[in-house]
Amino acid sequence: MRLLPRAFYTRDPRRVARNLLGKLLVRRRGRKRLAGRIVEAEAYLGKGDAAAHAAVGLTERNRVLFGPPGHAYVYFIYGNHYCLNVSCLPAGEAGCVLIRALEPVTGVEEMSQARRIPPGRSLQQLASGPGRLCEALGVTRVRDNGKDLASRRSDLVLCDDGFRPRRVTVTRRIGIRKSAEMPLRYVIAGNAFVSRERKLDRRKGKER
Repeated sequence: MRLLPRAFYTRDPRRVARNLLGKLLVRRRGRKRLAGRIVEAEAYLGKGDAAAHAAVGLTERNRVLFGPPGHAYVYFIYGNHYCLNVSCLPAGEAGCVLIRALEPVTGVEEMSQARRIPPGRSLQQLASGPGRLCEALGVTRVRDNGKDLASRRSDLVLCDDGFRPRRVTVTRRIGIRKSAEMPLRYVIAGNAFVSRERKLDRRKGKER
């Protein structure tokens, strides 16, 4: 596996999102590796994108989004799960990609235990959603926000093992209300581990 270089992220989030499909998100635990292949990602464009956290300008909460690129931006949503993004564009420009779903590759038993999924159950629900994949890999804001995903010293990295999707589908974004019509969701066509859209509870739902 080859660690994705900083230059990979110093680009438009739309290009980064598409090119992240098929790459591996890897959590290092000593000599163990938990890894999943990215099968779904969403681009967030910062300024002018009402759904992006960076749309309000630079704050202490969203500082990671303004660079440098290749760092983890983790936030808590719906009061019960985390979402993992990676910062894009040169430092000073805000943009990111939300990693929405993984196909489990390595460390499946450990990920199942973290998700409290009994042995023998379908793995399609293991990391098919931003909250699920964070739970499976132990991603939290305290542990991972601001972490350098392009550093060999990091225990959370993005890698390339040479896999390339045969076909990519682009759709509107899901799970949000603002700017949801924008065609910024990228999925590996036909992959069984892609997440499914769920209706927001308007009394409890929050915008990302």
